[in-house]
Order: sequence, then structure tokens, then C-alpha cells
Amino acid sequence: MTMNRRTLLMAAGMTLMAGSLRAAAAGGIAPASRIPLWPDVPPGGGGPRGPIDTSAKGAVTNVAAPFLEVFAPQRPNGAAMLIAAGGGYKRMEIGSEARPAAQWLAARGITAFVLAYRLPIEGWNDGPLAPLQDAQRALRVIRAEAPRRGLDADRLGVLGFSAGGHLMGMAAARSAFPSYRPIDDIDTQSARPENAALIYPVITLMPPYDHTSTRRSLVGQHPSERASEMWSVETHVKAGCPPVFLTQADDDPISNPENTRIMQRACERAGVPVERHPLASGGHSFGMGRPGTPTAQWPTFYEAWLRNRQMIA
Repeated sequence: MTMNRRTLLMAAGMTLMAGSLRAAAAGGIAPASRIPLWPDVPPGGGGPRGPIDTSAKGAVTNVAAPFLEVFAPQRPNGAAMLIAAGGGYKRMEIGSEARPAAQWLAARGITAFVLAYRLPIEGWNDGPLAPLQDAQRALRVIRAEAPRRGLDADRLGVLGFSAGGHLMGMAAARSAFPSYRPIDDIDTQSARPENAALIYPVITLMPPYDHTSTRRSLVGQHPSERASEMWSVETHVKAGCPPVFLTQADDDPISNPENTRIMQRACERAGVPVERHPLASGGHSFGMGRPGTPTAQWPTFYEAWLRNRQMIA
């Protein structure tokens, strides 16, 4: 039987959702629902055809129809968080980064939304714009959903890991940038998050810190200086950007530790509140922390920061 694109996308989404429920249930809080970002083909078109691919460790690729997984707390406090996993824009480490973070947030009363965004290397016609379009649309979708879910649209933050930290950094620093043409009433909502936490993020695509999959996936092997500058987070930080939380291990072999220092300096120059927590060791991709290492401390720092931002009562 021949299936059209819409049928393929629905089938792919159901397959991933079933896997998501099984994986997340093991952690105690499962996603309550799934929200598609776009009513039809995403802006620009192109991209892969279903089904979604999910590795044994929960790394996701081949996302033809971006969506949100919703992790609803037993006692919601009205705050919400959009979460983006890393993976160098080649994959999304949803199983090891985004879902554990969502469960951690939901346990503290924050409704968490895990973003399955488009990967620019998968043939999307809008290239590096595609994940930013998804991030901006996700923030607008969450705000549109806020009244129905009992959320406060003014208490919506973002959390990103590695390349997901780059994406959430761009979403915070370029919230007013029109990455796509409005398509419905949802796009009248603001795309500005109220706070941004960037965990071992890739911030700059400029030399000498450009030896990352994030740079290659977004702007190619031999980008122009203009392209590298345009897709570096720090070049867009200005007054009015939301407060920023940063943490990274000093021995990170993937994202040079200078990335969080660059972001800290950019925030300080612009007068944007910023808090940075360097960790003595721990490497990269430590998610919510590895027990017995300095990385296990960062969620404690983050929780205190969220309380100061009125995200946790």
C-alpha cells in the first residue's frame, strides 16, 4: 500500500512516542502528550521522509515532523521549560540529555517540553535556519498552550545541552529575528524566553574554537567569516536578552571551555545578567551530572538559580 507524506509522518510519530513512553516511564515521569510544531510541511520544505530513527541510547535522527514531548508535573507550579538536546546537529541525544532534564524539572513543578527539532544536515531547504525556526515556533506553541495547561506565559525558560545549548542560545539572543513567515495565530505569540540555561554549549563558530560538528553541520567545512559570525551566539547578545546560566567542565574535549567564557563576557558587556559555573572535570555530554564527579553539582546550582528567577517556588 502506498502512503502519503502525512500518513508516513503520523506513523513515524506514533512509533517514536511509544518508545519515548517506555524509556521515560523507567525514570518515573513519562511524557503526557506530544504536540506537533507545524500544521503541515515545515517552512522551506525538503528534509527526510519517515520513520524517525532512535538509537538504543535514545539518540534521535530523521525527524521529518518536529514536535514537543510534554512532561507534566504532578503539582505544576505554572512555570515551563523548553529543552533541546545536543548531538552536533547530526543527532539529538534526547534519551541521555533532554528527557532526564525534563524529569528533573517536572519533579520540581516545572512543565517541561522536549524539542525534537530538524537537523540541518538532513536536506532541509532552509538549512541552518531550520532548527531555529523550530525553536522559535516551539516557544510560541507553548505560550499558545499556556492558558489550557495552566501555565504562566511569563515564566517560560529554555535549557540546552551542547549543540542544543547553541540552539537555545540563538533562540534567546535572536528572539526578535523573523526566521520564518507567520503561518497562523500561534505566530502572534512572543518567541522570547524569560531565561536561558546553556550546559556545555557550543557558543562560537569562529576560529580557533570552530573544530566542532556544530560548525560543520550549520555552515559547512569552509565557511566564510560572515557565516561563522552570523551563527555564533555571542555576536547577537545585546541589552534586553534574557538572563543566562552557564556551566561547563574545564576538561571538555568537544566544546572548548572558552565557549562559556566568551558567552559570559558577551553578557557582561551587554548588561545581561549571567551566572557561570566552571567545573573542574567531567568532560562533555554529562547530562544532569555523573555521580562522583564535579558535574554532579551543577543541578544544585541550577536549582538555586531557577528559584531566584521565580521558576521554582
